[in-house]
Amino acid sequence: MLLGTQLQARDDDDYRVWAQLGVTHLCADPPGNPHRWGLEDLERLRDHVARFGLTLDMVQLPLSSRTIEQQHSPHILTAKEPERERELDSICALIERIARAGIPAAKYNLNIIGIPRTPDEPGRGGSRNAAFRWEKTDQAAPPGIAGVVEAEENWARIEHFLARVVPVAEANRVRLACHPHDPYTPPGYRGVTRVLGTVEGLKRFVTTQESPYHGLNFCQGTIGEMLENPAEEIFDAIRWFGERGKIFNVHFRNIRGRRLSFMETFPEEGDMDMVRSLKLYRELGYPYMLMPDHVPHISGRDPQGIAFAFCYGYIRALIQATA
Repeated sequence: MLLGTQLQARDDDDYRVWAQLGVTHLCADPPGNPHRWGLEDLERLRDHVARFGLTLDMVQLPLSSRTIEQQHSPHILTAKEPERERELDSICALIERIARAGIPAAKYNLNIIGIPRTPDEPGRGGSRNAAFRWEKTDQAAPPGIAGVVEAEENWARIEHFLARVVPVAEANRVRLACHPHDPYTPPGYRGVTRVLGTVEGLKRFVTTQESPYHGLNFCQGTIGEMLENPAEEIFDAIRWFGERGKIFNVHFRNIRGRRLSFMETFPEEGDMDMVRSLKLYRELGYPYMLMPDHVPHISGRDPQGIAFAFCYGYIRALIQATA
C-alpha cells in the first residue's frame, strides 16, 4: 500500500514537506481546465513532482465533486445534446493522453448537487468538524439547473457515460476511480435521487460495463455515511469491493454517527476501527494509495497542512505496524 495525498501543492515546499513526511504518491492536476490539458502539461507535472521523489499516480477528470453549475462537464449529467457528446469525446481523448503520459489512474465524480453539509460542529480541542444532520437541512429545497432527476434517469445517464469511457480506459489501461455520492440523501433531495449514495447502488455501478479498469475511489468516510451502523457494516463493504478488485484509491477517513446524522473526525477518533480496516485492505491485497480526506479545521498558522500531516503520520504508522 502507498501513502498518498490529493492536496494541490501551493508551491514546491509542499512537495518537499510531503516527501519528508513519507508521502510517496500523488493525485495532482496541472493548472487549468482538464479538457485543455495537453500531453505536455501532464508530462511536465509528472516530471516536476518526480524531482522531489514523488510519483504522479492519479489525476482528476473534468467531473468533480462540485455542484453541476460549477462543473467543467455539466452536460454529461444533464444529458443535453450535442454538448454531452462533445464532453465525452474530450474525456476519452484526455484518457488517451493520461495513458501516454504514463499516469495509471484517474478519479472522477458523477455529482449534480455537490457535497451537502450542515454547519460545522466542535470536535476535540475546539476543532471545527464538517457535519450533516438531515433535520437541519432545507428538505424542501428546489431543484437546480439539472431539474428533477429520478433514479432510473440518473442511471441511464451514468450508464451512457460508462459505455463511452470504460472501453477507452480499458484499451489504454487507465484505471477510472469514481467517488461515491457524499453523503447519502433521501430520494428527490434538491430534485435528485443520488443513486451512488448507497452500497447497493455502488454494487450496481461497478458491475455495469464490467472491466478491471472500472472501479471506485473508495472513500471510507462516505461509505460509512451510507450505513446505519458503520462500526460493524463497513467491513462487509470493504470486503465486497476489495475481493472484486474494484478499489482503486482509498480516502482513509472516519466519521462519528450514521446515515443522515454524522460528524467527520480525525481517523482514529471515529466510529470505524481504522486499524482493523487497514488490516482488511492488506488481507485483500489492496496495492494502491491510502490518503487523508476532509480533515477537521484546526487552529494555528497552517491548519490544513498540520491536520493533514497528522493523518499522513497516522496512515504511515498503520501501514508499518500491519506489515
